[in-house]
Amino acid sequence: MDVNFNYVHVTASERLEAFTNKHLDKLKDRYDWIVRSEVFFKKENTSEPDSGMICEIKLSAPGQNLFASTSAKNFEAAISETCSELRRQLQKKKEKMTTH
Repeated sequence: MDVNFNYVHVTASERLEAFTNKHLDKLKDRYDWIVRSEVFFKKENTSEPDSGMICEIKLSAPGQNLFASTSAKNFEAAISETCSELRRQLQKKKEKMTTH
């Protein structure tokens, strides 16, 4: 699976990329029909201390693409939550694929 990282108002980090790749590899192992992913890291100016670090992931797969976005206190929490949301979407997509 090809993974492209995009940083918006954030400095590039190999640690974040490794953390994200670890989560995406788990999804790829379970759903081998994922073709590629685009990962966006964004920083948002906010007055709330529990948000502001945004992780967006777009997965390319047969049929419609999947997208999830989460804002959290740090990028690690945002990545984990975004991957959990994608896992739910992938499970629904797999169920639809097998019933037809």
